[in-house]
Parts: sequence; structure tokens; C-alpha cells
Amino acid sequence: MTDFAYAHASDANLRSLAENCAVQLSHARGHTIGFVYVTNPLAGALGEIVEILKERTGVGMWFGTVGIGVCASGAEHFGVPAIAALTGRFQEDAYRVVGSLSAPEDAGAELTQGFAGTFGVVHGDPRNPRTPEIVAELAHRGGAYLVGGLSAAQTEFPQAAGGIVEGGVSGVLLGGRLRVAMGLTQGCSPIGPTHTVTRGEGHVVATLDGRPAFDVLCEDLGVADGVDPSPWLGNIHVALPVAGSDDSDYLVRNLVGIEPSNSFVVIAGEVADGDRMLFVRRDAESAEKDLRRMLDALKEGLPGAPKAGLYYSCVARGPNLFATPGHEMKAIEDAFGDVPMAGFFGNGEISNDRVYAYTGVLALFL
Repeated sequence: MTDFAYAHASDANLRSLAENCAVQLSHARGHTIGFVYVTNPLAGALGEIVEILKERTGVGMWFGTVGIGVCASGAEHFGVPAIAALTGRFQEDAYRVVGSLSAPEDAGAELTQGFAGTFGVVHGDPRNPRTPEIVAELAHRGGAYLVGGLSAAQTEFPQAAGGIVEGGVSGVLLGGRLRVAMGLTQGCSPIGPTHTVTRGEGHVVATLDGRPAFDVLCEDLGVADGVDPSPWLGNIHVALPVAGSDDSDYLVRNLVGIEPSNSFVVIAGEVADGDRMLFVRRDAESAEKDLRRMLDALKEGLPGAPKAGLYYSCVARGPNLFATPGHEMKAIEDAFGDVPMAGFFGNGEISNDRVYAYTGVLALFL
């Protein structure tokens, strides 16, 4: 009997895909938990897919959601109906289901009372503006390192967490004799130094290091005085360093606009005086370099080969960033071999107690 099994299938009708995955998971008998991810064409059928997998595999508890793409060991599926799944044998008394938490206060003490979780897999609804707060509160209350992502679809955003839910954050907290290694790879690289916000409020940054924010942006871009920087801003974002970490761990937020007339910069995030920020560029070369850095660091620190893994990436990555199909999963396979894997490409990535963007989050079961 194996500890983990995985399956993936694409470009067929719902039942054929689910049945195909169930056949691939035929050696999953004795497994207790499954993770399942579907692409947008199957969003409305997630519940039916879960029921087929339950019946055919004997795995009774499933967690997952919908993504623009899904991934499995060595493969990524975009633009077609597709399913990716991973099952594992976890101790029956060593997990706690997280139903749909629609607000931070829903992650109360009763959720984790009498349960010592060290790791969690969760999925969030991007339509809920409090999702980042919920993730932070759940991680702190549960004392668990969380991984996962935000659903990505066109109309329906279902999550599987025992049953089908939506609107908040759901998933599972895991404990017991569980060893997991985690990695985070950024999809951006700095184009200048880290600056201090000397006048800013909400989404508007007026001055950085005591200078007009627009002038600082142009200087970091290498744009001459008086030249319109707009043509160079397509892949430029703002990064907010995580407090207490080095500048390599940061939350990327979109650069919403510039106002040259008053030298303001407007970002899709909130800042206040004293905050740190830097401008970053998103491109394939930067993302590839950091992906390899993460994989090398994880491989060097592992006591042995991983048994399985989960991977969560941004919808702006995958084929929207890399020229080679299946680039990220093939890189992971090159590093660790044909390890059972599953995951999806979402509207945000969850690592520890934060929601990131443009990143890849890898969890390896040891």
C-alpha cells in the first residue's frame, strides 16, 4: 500500500474525466483524504466529481476548488476540462475540517480546540475582500503553516471541504506525525532599492524617501526626466516586504496608476507612513531564476526524497509567463522525480499566514 497517489485527466466529458482519475487512483485504498482541482469548464460540477471519486476510490474526505489551470506531476492543463487529484493516508484523528469561514471572527478558538495542527491546506474566495484577514487569523489561531490558493473561474467559485461551499476560506488542518517542507518562489525581481514611504495613505503613495514617488519610480526604471514612463509599466508592480523578513519575501501588488501632475503613485494595496516598498519587474527570466533557487534550496534541505506534493501557482504564471508548456511542473519533476503531485493556478497563493500574488507555493510531504 502506498502513502500517496495522484491522477490527472483532460479534454473529455465530466464523467469520463472523473472515471479516468478514479481508475488512476485505484491503489488509493486505505487513503483517508483527497485533494481535487478542476478547471473552469467543470466548476459547476465539482460536487458531482467529488461524489464519483468518493464512490470509486473509497476516500471519504475531499478538499479542493476551481482554477484557470490545474497541475499534476510533470503536467499542466489549461483551456480544457481537466481534473487533478492527490490522495493520501492521514491519521483519522489527525485532521480538522475547516468549513467556509466568511470573516476572521469565524476562525474562533472552538475550531482548533483540542486539536494540535501544524499544517493546513486551504482555499479562499477572491470575491471576499476579507480573505487575507481570514487566512491570517486561521493561521494564528490554529498555529499552523497554511498553503493553498484563491479560486479562479469565470462565474462559479466552489470549494470542496467535506461538502461544497463558497464565499470564504475552507480546507483542512493536519496534525499527527506529519512532516512537510514548504517553499515560495516569487515571479518578480527588484528594479531598484527598497524605499520608505514618507507620505502615503490608503492606495496613494505621495513621497518615497522624502522625494516625489513618481520621480523615484522613473529613476528606478531608468527613464529620463520628462519622458512618459507608461510604455515601460506593463510588467512593473509594487512589492511590500514582509515585516521581520529580508527583502526577498514580499507581497506583490499591482501598480494601478501614476499621476505625474502631483507626482503620486497609486497601488492596489494600502500603505502608511513608514512602510517599506520597492518596484519590481515580472518576467519569465526572473521567475525562472527564482523557481530554480527555491527548488535547489528545498532539495538541499530534505532528509530524503519527498513522498508527494501540492503546488499552487498564479494565473499570471503558467503559459501566461513561460514559453514552454508545463514549465513549472516539469521543473519540479526535474528536481524531485515523478512524485505524486496536484495543484492549481489561482487568483492568489497562500503561504503561511499571507495571500501572495505572482508566486508559486510548493508543499512537499516527507
